[in-house]
This record gives sequence, structure tokens and C-alpha cells, in this order.
Amino acid sequence: MKRVITYGTFDLLHYGHLNLLRRAKEQGDYLIVALSTDEFNWNEKQKKCYFEYEKRKQMLEAIRYVDLVIPEENWEQKVTDVQEYMVDTFVIGDDWEGKFDFLKEYCDVVYLSRTPEISTTQIKESLKEK
Repeated sequence: MKRVITYGTFDLLHYGHLNLLRRAKEQGDYLIVALSTDEFNWNEKQKKCYFEYEKRKQMLEAIRYVDLVIPEENWEQKVTDVQEYMVDTFVIGDDWEGKFDFLKEYCDVVYLSRTPEISTTQIKESLKEK
């Protein structure tokens, strides 16, 4: 079984997220999503989520491409996750291109192009304008 992992906040879930998850799942047989916790988002990213962690987790678990959701609690856990979950491929959006190449020592690293016309930031900005 080929295992794939991706990371994200997945707040205000939208079709760009679904595209990423579908394409990530196409890289293997079993997709693990490391979901940023509320504490990690606030303390490390200075992001306040609209939906709390448990709600975001429930939404991800309802998506057919996702096999397992685990918490992302810090930037440094990626190597440990890859080893612990016996991951073959790490997948992330291409806005992170090159940032996770250090993982190539442990697994394949794939940067997928983002869905250009949608993002959580765009959604939040358009709601502010109304």
C-alpha cells in the first residue's frame, strides 16, 4: 500500500481543497491529512480559524479521498510523521515549492499546482468587501 500525506489548515473548506485532496489521493492508496490545530494556527501562523479544529476534522473525515486525519501541532513534526506513518509520498501545494525538499531523504515530495481562482484568503477578502 502506497501512503501519501499532506498538511493544511483547511478552514472554510472549498473546491480548491477538494481538488488538492483528490489529486493527493491519486498519488497513492491511503491519504493522511495532517490538520493544523487551532493552537498551532494561532501561535505559529497568527491565523484565527473560522471553524475550530474538531469541526474541520469532521469535514475532512467526510471526504472520500481522506483515510486518516491527524493533528499538525508544530512545523518540525513532518519527518516524524513520515516515519511513524510509513509515508511514501509527501504532497503539498506548489505555493510551498522547494520548502519541503528536505523530506526527499525520507519519501517522494510532490508539489501540486493550486486551483488558481479560489483560496480561503480570497473568500475572506471578498466577504470583507460586502
